[in-house]
Amino acid sequence: MTDTATSSAPKPSLRQWLLSPEPASRSQARLGRLYVGWKTFIGNPLAVMGLVIVLALIFVAIFADVLATHSPTVGGDLRTQRLLPPSAEFWFGTDDQARDIYSRIVYGSRLTLMVVALVTVIAMPIGLLFGALAGYVGGWVDAVFMRLTDIFLAFPRLVLALAFVAALGPGIENAIIAIAITIWPPYARLARAETMTIRNSDFIHAVRLQGGSTARILFRHVVPLCTSSVIVRVTLDMAGIILTAAGLGFLGLGAQPPSPEWGAMIASGRRFIMDQWWVAAVPGMAIFIVSLGFNLLGDGLRDVLDPKASR
Repeated sequence: MTDTATSSAPKPSLRQWLLSPEPASRSQARLGRLYVGWKTFIGNPLAVMGLVIVLALIFVAIFADVLATHSPTVGGDLRTQRLLPPSAEFWFGTDDQARDIYSRIVYGSRLTLMVVALVTVIAMPIGLLFGALAGYVGGWVDAVFMRLTDIFLAFPRLVLALAFVAALGPGIENAIIAIAITIWPPYARLARAETMTIRNSDFIHAVRLQGGSTARILFRHVVPLCTSSVIVRVTLDMAGIILTAAGLGFLGLGAQPPSPEWGAMIASGRRFIMDQWWVAAVPGMAIFIVSLGFNLLGDGLRDVLDPKASR
Protein backbone atom coordinates (compact mmCIF):
# COMPACT_ATOMS: atom_id res chain seq x y z
CA MET A 1 0.00 0.00 0.00
CA THR A 2 2.83 2.38 0.85
CA ASP A 3 4.68 1.62 -2.38
CA THR A 4 1.50 2.21 -4.37
CA ALA A 5 0.85 5.54 -2.66
CA THR A 6 4.43 6.62 -3.23
CA SER A 7 4.43 5.69 -6.90
CA SER A 8 1.09 7.43 -7.48
CA ALA A 9 2.23 10.72 -5.86
CA PRO A 10 2.35 13.52 -8.46
CA LYS A 11 5.81 14.53 -9.63
CA PRO A 12 6.77 18.13 -8.85
CA SER A 13 6.59 20.61 -11.69
CA LEU A 14 9.72 22.21 -13.08
CA ARG A 15 9.02 25.39 -11.14
CA GLN A 16 8.53 23.46 -7.90
CA TRP A 17 11.73 21.54 -8.58
CA LEU A 18 13.68 24.76 -9.15
CA LEU A 19 12.24 26.44 -6.04
CA SER A 20 12.70 23.43 -3.78
CA PRO A 21 13.92 24.56 -0.33
CA GLU A 22 15.99 21.36 -0.09
CA PRO A 23 17.82 20.88 -3.42
CA ALA A 24 19.13 17.38 -3.99
CA SER A 25 22.27 18.46 -5.84
CA ARG A 26 24.50 21.42 -6.56
CA SER A 27 23.15 21.62 -10.09
CA GLN A 28 19.60 21.93 -8.80
CA ALA A 29 20.67 24.64 -6.35
CA ARG A 30 22.47 26.61 -9.09
CA LEU A 31 19.53 26.31 -11.48
CA GLY A 32 17.20 27.41 -8.69
CA ARG A 33 19.27 30.51 -8.03
CA LEU A 34 19.37 31.30 -11.75
CA TYR A 35 15.60 30.93 -11.96
CA VAL A 36 14.99 33.20 -8.97
CA GLY A 37 17.44 35.75 -10.36
CA TRP A 38 15.77 35.71 -13.78
CA LYS A 39 12.32 36.18 -12.24
CA THR A 40 13.67 39.11 -10.24
CA PHE A 41 15.27 40.59 -13.34
CA ILE A 42 12.22 40.37 -15.60
CA GLY A 43 10.13 41.89 -12.82
CA ASN A 44 11.99 45.15 -13.47
CA PRO A 45 10.71 46.65 -16.77
CA LEU A 46 13.56 49.15 -17.00
CA ALA A 47 16.13 46.38 -16.65
CA VAL A 48 14.42 44.42 -19.41
CA MET A 49 14.51 47.56 -21.58
CA GLY A 50 18.23 47.87 -20.95
CA LEU A 51 18.76 44.22 -21.87
CA VAL A 52 16.82 44.72 -25.10
CA ILE A 53 18.97 47.74 -26.02
CA VAL A 54 22.21 45.86 -25.33
CA LEU A 55 21.02 42.80 -27.28
CA ALA A 56 19.99 45.10 -30.14
CA LEU A 57 23.51 46.62 -30.13
CA ILE A 58 25.04 43.13 -30.31
CA PHE A 59 22.65 42.14 -33.10
CA VAL A 60 23.44 45.25 -35.13
CA ALA A 61 27.18 44.77 -34.63
CA ILE A 62 27.06 41.14 -35.76
CA PHE A 63 24.88 41.74 -38.81
CA ALA A 64 26.24 45.16 -39.80
CA ASP A 65 27.11 43.88 -43.28
CA VAL A 66 23.48 42.92 -43.85
CA LEU A 67 21.80 45.89 -42.17
CA ALA A 68 23.91 48.65 -43.73
CA THR A 69 22.61 50.09 -46.98
CA HIS A 70 25.78 51.86 -48.14
CA SER A 71 29.51 51.77 -47.53
CA PRO A 72 30.49 53.29 -44.16
CA THR A 73 33.72 54.81 -45.52
CA VAL A 74 33.14 55.55 -49.21
CA GLY A 75 30.97 58.55 -49.95
CA GLY A 76 28.80 59.38 -52.90
CA ASP A 77 28.80 62.33 -55.26
CA LEU A 78 29.95 65.41 -53.34
CA ARG A 79 28.07 67.67 -55.73
CA THR A 80 24.63 66.10 -55.26
CA GLN A 81 24.74 63.88 -52.14
CA ARG A 82 26.62 66.00 -49.61
CA LEU A 83 24.80 66.93 -46.36
CA LEU A 84 21.46 65.59 -47.50
CA PRO A 85 18.64 65.44 -44.91
CA PRO A 86 17.07 62.11 -43.89
CA SER A 87 15.17 60.53 -46.77
CA ALA A 88 14.04 57.19 -48.17
CA GLU A 89 17.46 56.61 -49.73
CA PHE A 90 19.56 57.95 -46.85
CA TRP A 91 17.60 57.16 -43.68
CA PHE A 92 19.68 59.38 -41.38
CA GLY A 93 20.99 61.74 -44.06
CA THR A 94 24.56 62.14 -45.30
CA ASP A 95 27.63 63.84 -43.88
CA ASP A 96 30.07 66.33 -45.37
CA GLN A 97 31.77 63.55 -47.34
CA ALA A 98 28.45 62.33 -48.81
CA ARG A 99 28.60 59.16 -46.68
CA ASP A 100 25.42 57.51 -45.44
CA ILE A 101 25.11 58.28 -41.72
CA TYR A 102 22.85 55.29 -41.04
CA SER A 103 25.45 52.86 -42.42
CA ARG A 104 28.19 54.57 -40.40
CA ILE A 105 26.10 54.26 -37.23
CA VAL A 106 25.53 50.55 -37.93
CA TYR A 107 29.22 49.83 -38.50
CA GLY A 108 30.16 52.10 -35.60
CA SER A 109 28.31 49.75 -33.27
CA ARG A 110 31.08 47.22 -33.91
CA LEU A 111 33.72 49.66 -32.69
CA THR A 112 31.64 50.55 -29.65
CA LEU A 113 31.05 46.91 -28.73
CA MET A 114 34.71 46.07 -29.30
CA VAL A 115 35.86 48.89 -27.02
CA VAL A 116 33.45 47.88 -24.24
CA ALA A 117 34.36 44.19 -24.48
CA LEU A 118 38.13 44.63 -24.61
CA VAL A 119 38.25 47.24 -21.84
CA THR A 120 36.16 44.93 -19.63
CA VAL A 121 38.33 41.90 -20.39
CA ILE A 122 41.48 43.86 -19.52
CA ALA A 123 40.36 45.99 -16.57
CA MET A 124 38.04 43.66 -14.65
CA PRO A 125 40.57 40.84 -13.94
CA ILE A 126 43.25 43.38 -12.98
CA GLY A 127 41.02 45.19 -10.52
CA LEU A 128 39.55 41.97 -9.12
CA LEU A 129 42.96 40.37 -8.60
CA PHE A 130 44.61 43.44 -7.07
CA GLY A 131 41.69 44.12 -4.76
CA ALA A 132 41.29 40.53 -3.57
CA LEU A 133 45.02 40.16 -2.98
CA ALA A 134 45.26 43.45 -1.08
CA GLY A 135 42.24 42.67 1.08
CA TYR A 136 43.29 39.12 1.91
CA VAL A 137 47.03 39.55 2.48
CA GLY A 138 46.89 43.00 4.07
CA GLY A 139 50.01 44.65 5.44
CA TRP A 140 52.43 46.29 3.03
CA VAL A 141 50.78 44.62 0.03
CA ASP A 142 47.49 46.31 0.89
CA ALA A 143 49.23 49.65 1.48
CA VAL A 144 51.12 49.58 -1.82
CA PHE A 145 48.14 48.51 -3.93
CA MET A 146 45.73 50.96 -2.36
CA ARG A 147 48.11 53.89 -2.64
CA LEU A 148 48.51 53.01 -6.31
CA THR A 149 44.74 53.05 -6.77
CA ASP A 150 44.57 56.38 -4.93
CA ILE A 151 46.98 57.88 -7.46
CA PHE A 152 44.78 56.76 -10.36
CA LEU A 153 41.58 57.89 -8.65
CA ALA A 154 43.06 61.34 -7.96
CA PHE A 155 42.73 62.24 -11.65
CA PRO A 156 39.52 62.52 -13.69
CA ARG A 157 39.20 59.45 -15.89
CA LEU A 158 39.04 61.32 -19.19
CA VAL A 159 42.02 63.52 -18.33
CA LEU A 160 44.10 60.48 -17.36
CA ALA A 161 43.03 58.65 -20.52
CA LEU A 162 44.04 61.69 -22.57
CA ALA A 163 47.48 61.63 -20.97
CA PHE A 164 48.01 57.95 -21.74
CA VAL A 165 46.75 58.26 -25.33
CA ALA A 166 48.99 61.28 -25.85
CA ALA A 167 51.93 59.17 -24.69
CA LEU A 168 50.97 56.05 -26.67
CA GLY A 169 49.74 57.83 -29.79
CA PRO A 170 46.27 58.18 -31.34
CA GLY A 171 44.40 55.07 -32.45
CA ILE A 172 41.63 52.78 -31.31
CA GLU A 173 44.04 50.18 -29.87
CA ASN A 174 45.86 52.75 -27.73
CA ALA A 175 42.54 54.26 -26.68
CA ILE A 176 41.38 50.86 -25.42
CA ILE A 177 44.61 50.40 -23.45
CA ALA A 178 44.34 53.90 -21.98
CA ILE A 179 40.72 53.44 -20.90
CA ALA A 180 41.50 50.04 -19.35
CA ILE A 181 44.42 51.51 -17.40
CA THR A 182 42.24 54.27 -15.96
CA ILE A 183 39.12 52.24 -15.13
CA TRP A 184 40.42 49.36 -12.98
CA PRO A 185 40.96 51.17 -9.61
CA PRO A 186 37.25 51.24 -8.55
CA TYR A 187 37.05 47.48 -9.16
CA ALA A 188 40.08 46.96 -6.94
CA ARG A 189 38.53 49.07 -4.19
CA LEU A 190 35.28 47.13 -4.35
CA ALA A 191 37.01 43.72 -4.42
CA ARG A 192 39.17 44.72 -1.45
CA ALA A 193 36.13 45.76 0.58
CA GLU A 194 34.33 42.51 -0.23
CA THR A 195 37.43 40.46 0.62
CA MET A 196 37.91 42.13 3.99
CA THR A 197 34.37 41.18 4.99
CA ILE A 198 34.87 37.47 4.22
CA ARG A 199 38.55 36.76 4.90
CA ASN A 200 37.85 35.96 8.58
CA SER A 201 34.74 33.93 7.90
CA ASP A 202 34.38 30.45 9.36
CA PHE A 203 34.56 28.68 6.02
CA ILE A 204 37.83 30.48 5.18
CA HIS A 205 39.29 29.33 8.51
CA ALA A 206 38.10 25.82 7.73
CA VAL A 207 39.90 25.85 4.38
CA ARG A 208 43.08 27.07 6.09
CA LEU A 209 42.87 24.27 8.66
CA GLN A 210 42.55 21.78 5.82
CA GLY A 211 45.86 23.02 4.43
CA GLY A 212 44.55 25.28 1.69
CA SER A 213 47.18 27.58 0.25
CA THR A 214 46.76 31.31 -0.12
CA ALA A 215 46.42 30.99 -3.89
CA ARG A 216 43.73 28.29 -3.54
CA ILE A 217 41.76 30.35 -1.03
CA LEU A 218 41.98 33.44 -3.22
CA PHE A 219 41.04 31.88 -6.55
CA ARG A 220 38.62 29.18 -5.38
CA HIS A 221 36.78 30.99 -2.58
CA VAL A 222 37.46 34.72 -2.28
CA VAL A 223 37.48 35.84 -5.94
CA PRO A 224 34.22 34.03 -6.86
CA LEU A 225 32.44 35.74 -3.96
CA CYS A 226 33.69 39.15 -5.09
CA THR A 227 32.88 38.62 -8.76
CA SER A 228 29.15 39.37 -8.61
CA SER A 229 29.64 42.83 -7.08
CA VAL A 230 32.41 43.66 -9.54
CA ILE A 231 30.25 42.53 -12.49
CA VAL A 232 27.52 44.92 -11.41
CA ARG A 233 30.03 47.78 -11.16
CA VAL A 234 31.51 46.91 -14.56
CA THR A 235 28.07 46.90 -16.17
CA LEU A 236 27.29 50.31 -14.71
CA ASP A 237 30.69 51.59 -15.88
CA MET A 238 30.15 50.47 -19.48
CA ALA A 239 28.28 53.69 -20.20
CA GLY A 240 31.30 55.60 -18.89
CA ILE A 241 33.59 53.51 -21.11
CA ILE A 242 31.48 54.42 -24.15
CA LEU A 243 31.50 58.11 -23.23
CA THR A 244 35.26 58.11 -22.63
CA ALA A 245 35.90 56.38 -25.97
CA ALA A 246 33.58 58.86 -27.68
CA GLY A 247 35.39 61.74 -25.97
CA LEU A 248 38.75 60.48 -27.22
CA GLY A 249 37.30 60.07 -30.70
CA PHE A 250 35.83 63.57 -30.56
CA LEU A 251 39.27 64.95 -29.77
CA GLY A 252 40.87 62.95 -32.58
CA LEU A 253 42.74 60.56 -30.27
CA GLY A 254 40.54 57.49 -30.73
CA ALA A 255 39.62 55.72 -33.94
CA GLN A 256 41.08 57.58 -36.89
CA PRO A 257 39.22 58.64 -40.07
CA PRO A 258 37.53 57.24 -42.01
CA SER A 259 36.52 54.75 -39.26
CA PRO A 260 32.83 55.21 -38.35
CA GLU A 261 33.43 55.96 -34.67
CA TRP A 262 30.51 57.78 -33.06
CA GLY A 263 32.58 60.37 -31.18
CA ALA A 264 34.57 61.25 -34.29
CA MET A 265 31.28 61.55 -36.22
CA ILE A 266 30.05 64.13 -33.71
CA ALA A 267 33.34 66.02 -34.04
CA SER A 268 33.05 66.18 -37.82
CA GLY A 269 29.39 67.23 -37.62
CA ARG A 270 29.69 69.99 -35.06
CA ARG A 271 30.51 72.49 -37.82
CA PHE A 272 27.05 71.92 -39.32
CA ILE A 273 25.02 71.71 -36.11
CA MET A 274 22.90 74.77 -36.89
CA ASP A 275 21.80 73.92 -40.42
CA GLN A 276 22.49 70.18 -40.88
CA TRP A 277 21.75 69.06 -37.32
CA TRP A 278 21.42 65.36 -38.18
CA VAL A 279 25.15 64.98 -38.89
CA ALA A 280 26.02 65.37 -35.19
CA ALA A 281 22.65 64.60 -33.59
CA VAL A 282 22.29 61.03 -34.89
CA PRO A 283 25.60 59.66 -33.50
CA GLY A 284 24.94 61.60 -30.30
CA MET A 285 21.56 59.91 -29.99
CA ALA A 286 23.20 56.52 -30.60
CA ILE A 287 25.66 57.14 -27.75
CA PHE A 288 22.81 58.26 -25.49
CA ILE A 289 20.62 55.21 -26.18
CA VAL A 290 23.42 52.66 -25.77
CA SER A 291 24.70 54.32 -22.58
CA LEU A 292 21.18 54.36 -21.18
CA GLY A 293 20.78 50.67 -22.03
CA PHE A 294 23.92 49.68 -20.15
CA ASN A 295 22.91 51.79 -17.13
CA LEU A 296 19.45 50.19 -16.97
CA LEU A 297 20.96 46.73 -17.38
CA GLY A 298 23.44 47.43 -14.60
CA ASP A 299 20.68 48.52 -12.24
CA GLY A 300 18.79 45.30 -12.97
CA LEU A 301 21.86 43.14 -12.42
CA ARG A 302 22.51 44.91 -9.13
CA ASP A 303 19.08 43.82 -7.88
CA VAL A 304 19.78 40.23 -8.97
CA LEU A 305 23.42 39.77 -7.98
CA ASP A 306 23.55 41.77 -4.73
CA PRO A 307 24.11 39.08 -2.11
CA LYS A 308 22.64 41.30 0.61
CA ALA A 309 19.41 41.98 -1.29
CA SER A 310 16.31 40.35 0.08
CA ARG A 311 14.44 37.91 -2.14
